[in-house]
Amino acid sequence: MNDHSTVASETSRQDNVERILDCAERVFKHYGYSKTNVADIAKELSMSPANIYRFFASKADIHQAIARRMLSAQYDALAENAGSKASAADRLRSHTLLQHRLVMETMLDEQKVHEMVLVAIDQQWPVIEEHLTRVRGIIEEIIRDGIDAGEFRQQDARLAAECFMHAGVCLCHPQLVAKTAAPDEVMTPEALIEFAIQALR
Repeated sequence: MNDHSTVASETSRQDNVERILDCAERVFKHYGYSKTNVADIAKELSMSPANIYRFFASKADIHQAIARRMLSAQYDALAENAGSKASAADRLRSHTLLQHRLVMETMLDEQKVHEMVLVAIDQQWPVIEEHLTRVRGIIEEIIRDGIDAGEFRQQDARLAAECFMHAGVCLCHPQLVAKTAAPDEVMTPEALIEFAIQALR
């Protein structure tokens, strides 16, 4: 097979993968993850389940691919936001509030999506840990910029990023956000973020 044919074959495969994922995400959101099987997805696509198994080994495999795609989009938004010319403190505020909003919008506003997220967390999929590692990298870079600029005290930027993430976990972890979604006049997201930023100074 020549290079042109190989590229065309890979493009066709990727198109089929994206088509299956798009359809599976719609079906999961409509009926719920637990109530959907591969046959339902195949029926929606007017193809046989065997054809889907050419690209994915199981429903869980499809789900992981959807989770990776959702989290990748979230990471891209966070990385773009972190690239601003604002101060390190302002970038941390903006980063955390954006992450909180993305969790609220993409994982809680739609109950069926929330179910998908809970399954991914409960099964401890590597895709979740990969995402957290990448997000931690964004925070570490912002903190290091703040240290270099004299905005934050000298400290281990990696450890500080880990501590900052733990301090704000109730704003970013879907299960915890779901429990604390009601307005709180005392502990607002802004107040918690400010508390965490003060610890860096």
